[in-house]
Amino acid sequence: MTEQSSHPFRTSQLEAADGPGLNPTRNRTMGDIIAARFSRRGFLKGSMAATAISATVSPAALMSARPAAAQAEGSAFDFPEVTAGVDADHHVAEGYDAQVLLRWGDPVFADAPDFDPRNQSPEAQERQFGYNNDFVGFIPLEGSSEHGLLVVNHEYTNEHLMFPGIVSLQSAPEPTVAPDEETAEADEQTATEAELTPAEPAMPEIVVAPADAARANIEMAAHGGTIIEIRKEDGRWVPVLDGARNRRITATTPMEVTGPAAGHPRLQTAADPTGRAVLGTINNCAGGVTPWGTYVMAEENFHGYFIGTLPEGHAEAANYERYGVPDSSYEWGHFHDRFDVSKEPNEPNRFGWVVEVDVDDPQSTPKKRTALGRFKHEGAESIVAPDGRVVFYLGDDERFDYVYKFVTAGTYDPEDRAANMDLLDEGTLYAARFDEGGGVEWLPLVHGEGPLTAENGFESQADVLIETRRAADALGATPMDRPEDIEPNGANGRVYVMLTNNTEREEANSANPRIDNAFGHIVEIAEEGGDFAATRGTWEILVQCGDPSIAEVGATFSTATSENGWFGMPDNCAVDSEGRLWVSTDGNSPAATGRTDGLWAMDVEGAARGTSRLFYRVPIGAEMCGPCPTPDLATFFVAVQHPGDGGEDWDEFGRPSYYEDLSTRWPDFDDDMPVRPAVVAITRQGGGRIGG
Repeated sequence: MTEQSSHPFRTSQLEAADGPGLNPTRNRTMGDIIAARFSRRGFLKGSMAATAISATVSPAALMSARPAAAQAEGSAFDFPEVTAGVDADHHVAEGYDAQVLLRWGDPVFADAPDFDPRNQSPEAQERQFGYNNDFVGFIPLEGSSEHGLLVVNHEYTNEHLMFPGIVSLQSAPEPTVAPDEETAEADEQTATEAELTPAEPAMPEIVVAPADAARANIEMAAHGGTIIEIRKEDGRWVPVLDGARNRRITATTPMEVTGPAAGHPRLQTAADPTGRAVLGTINNCAGGVTPWGTYVMAEENFHGYFIGTLPEGHAEAANYERYGVPDSSYEWGHFHDRFDVSKEPNEPNRFGWVVEVDVDDPQSTPKKRTALGRFKHEGAESIVAPDGRVVFYLGDDERFDYVYKFVTAGTYDPEDRAANMDLLDEGTLYAARFDEGGGVEWLPLVHGEGPLTAENGFESQADVLIETRRAADALGATPMDRPEDIEPNGANGRVYVMLTNNTEREEANSANPRIDNAFGHIVEIAEEGGDFAATRGTWEILVQCGDPSIAEVGATFSTATSENGWFGMPDNCAVDSEGRLWVSTDGNSPAATGRTDGLWAMDVEGAARGTSRLFYRVPIGAEMCGPCPTPDLATFFVAVQHPGDGGEDWDEFGRPSYYEDLSTRWPDFDDDMPVRPAVVAITRQGGGRIGG
């Protein structure tokens, strides 16, 4: 986005999440470590053996060599697989219903105005369900799996899909191609003078008109999160609009800063000289629900909300460069000084945290818990360790950044909710270092230990946490391929790390025979002694993603995985109450994989380990988020984000998609309605456990 009269089309925040890769260190990357580990071990076992096989034998050939009846043997799942593909609608496995429960603009309160997409206002949006739902959590009320609070993050906004009358199409110059090689070799001079052959016409580009204050304020109101009571009635879920706990959280909701960085001068601004009071939360991606029933919202790509230039020689220059601030994807800084770093140079330090919300009190002030570090947070899932401390796993979603965990200093008291309410203010944040021998070491980010000293620019624990990335750089943490959601599994003592991709990888290796990791992989961690609070463990690759029928891709799904069951770009995940892993994706498309994103069931144990099958798929252009099962496994909530965001590479549409000309009008399929991100409730026809 520029500050001119019009700005280029911003498809989404995906580009910002993908990179550019801001880690300047030479710490050994996960690719280097995987390669060295394969070299050292010589003979591989378990799931990692599949990687070595894939480098020399086509997985498609292995699949065809096995009888179909044997391919599902030992699987924890039993459902008719969805056919992978691309179209304008969503699809769920046969025998299941997919109910659209909450759409952008739906009421959150009984007095909320009706959704009118051509006459939006910030005041209306603050009473309505927000945009681009990502994390979904379910907090049971009175122990019921059929009555509870749904908590949902609203990550970002897509102007071109939200607002009418703001898009124009800009024609790109027609490209030409050089003469063919034979002509050039036969007569270089003739080739130079030959008429160039015209290529296919260039795709027009979307240009979005500059925002005004009203549009910016609507976007700010569409960010944040929703807390809403829901109940199952006659087999269908309904929102309880007069629920006493219902709440909208936005980019202007007053919040308190707590923990080691609270009140630090680097968080102080003209509007808040205390450094303890922040307005709003932004870019909330995956999140979590704590064991004591609070809602945690993880702030991810905060860098895109800031414009302007720091004063020359400003002390925050290196810090902001490490985080990509400012990125100027949003224009809010033209109307709100706090988003312009030339006017409020400390404001970016007030974002990039984990926010905790007390869902039982809709008047409570959400708290930014600085002890969990500042970075582009993706996910904040937790589990209680054997000694009662609580462990949170955290990803920093950028190429070549790190995997973290936070261990509380205090212990969880299941009998006293009030005693747990400030557990997140004290504890130890760790960054992961993976070694080639299959070990993982958790490195403490503690001021005064190792390189985290004043001599290296860390004057206090607050500095360590404000510059978490630089602290992890100094400790020698392992740069990863976009760490996104991370989920602990209490059933088997493992931890699953979603690594979406890294197209900047330049060196191939036998373990990952790709010049760039376009499709991502999943790492499985086993903490030492089954203790999630341990500082050491081991790691394996559960699966490398991509099409296993193409040997060069190096995908390592089980040979029982069908042509519909493989996927690329793992993003969010969920471990259900029986310890089964579910994976949702971000980036599958007609061009990338010939399929849309979706929700896949992934076996992690026994003979079926590494087998994946497609359970639900989203419409064209959408990303699959959530996912969240109820404790009784009778419902699975999923979030369909930015449907209709794309259509250029889908043959049935073949052009850019925007409000007036959409590649899909899901979920309403009404010409008077735009496409609407939504939360979907999946149930089994006749009742019963999801997934078989």
